[in-house]
Amino acid sequence: MQVRWSSNIKPAIGGISFFIVFLISISVIGTLPRQTDYLLDKHLIGIIASTSLGFILGLADDAYNTNPLAKFILQLSCAFILIISDVYIKISGSPALDFIITIIWVIGLMNSINMLDNMDAITTTISMCIIIGLIAIIVLSTPALSAFYMVMLVGVFGALSGFLFFNWNPSRVIMGDTGSQFLGVFLASTSILFFWNFKDQDSSLFIQPRQFVVPMLLFIVPLIDTTTVTIRRLLRKQSPFVGGKDHITHHLAYLGLSDKLVAVTLICTSLISLPLVLLLLLKVIEWTGLVTLLAFVYFGIVFFLFQVLYNIGAKKHALKLQAKARAAKTA
Repeated sequence: MQVRWSSNIKPAIGGISFFIVFLISISVIGTLPRQTDYLLDKHLIGIIASTSLGFILGLADDAYNTNPLAKFILQLSCAFILIISDVYIKISGSPALDFIITIIWVIGLMNSINMLDNMDAITTTISMCIIIGLIAIIVLSTPALSAFYMVMLVGVFGALSGFLFFNWNPSRVIMGDTGSQFLGVFLASTSILFFWNFKDQDSSLFIQPRQFVVPMLLFIVPLIDTTTVTIRRLLRKQSPFVGGKDHITHHLAYLGLSDKLVAVTLICTSLISLPLVLLLLLKVIEWTGLVTLLAFVYFGIVFFLFQVLYNIGAKKHALKLQAKARAAKTA
């Protein structure tokens, strides 16, 4: 369970509304002409089953603070459901390796989205930015079943938009693990279908760097936050799975940014990546090996900048704590 920035206790009911709207969107598509057969598509069944399990996991975690091992097993089950449903990352040509990468992606994102939910509106707005990317790619690529996925994504986006009114700082409600676990598996599964498919047909590489570009750019905020926290906790010989106030959000606040400015900073970081992806998909920029390399360089630069801000915030926070300690001794 994530440690939140605010110490105020707030109802964690947002995730329930996400799941209800998700189910309503599935019901709506079934009423549309010539769309009923799509409900039997194995990809859709897998997504519905895995997101439902993710929702149940989050609900149990909010109610009973689930044992970490049990939580991991259920997250692993979400990944297995997707793999069985043929929703997995096809990147290497080796099913075993593809399955492992898919498991890492699904479990990693479920925890990453959960870890990011530590301050008002952060996970809500970042998830909305990612869904905008998903919708844009569907519009541009128009694959089979695009109408179904569009309704589903618009429905969840609408739920997040309505929730944001109550979740923006100062928030009145939070999504809880119910919401973050649902969003984690929902974004993981839909991104597997739409973000990981951009291959270079002329390349003979076993694993193509190009396939990492779109998910790397559109998930830039959760990837940077989780990588930062994991590496720094391991260097301190701490568990990366225990909640704490050592995320990039916290250190931006230690710098002196308000909670609202922290949210705006991360929203802008996420949204800047979207036009870069669209320029590639619209072929405004020819997607060459050099462009792929530059995308990785861009990610590295943004990651480095956040590390600089993180370190400055950490120093300011340490000085503040030292000043408080000296004041307490002299009092």
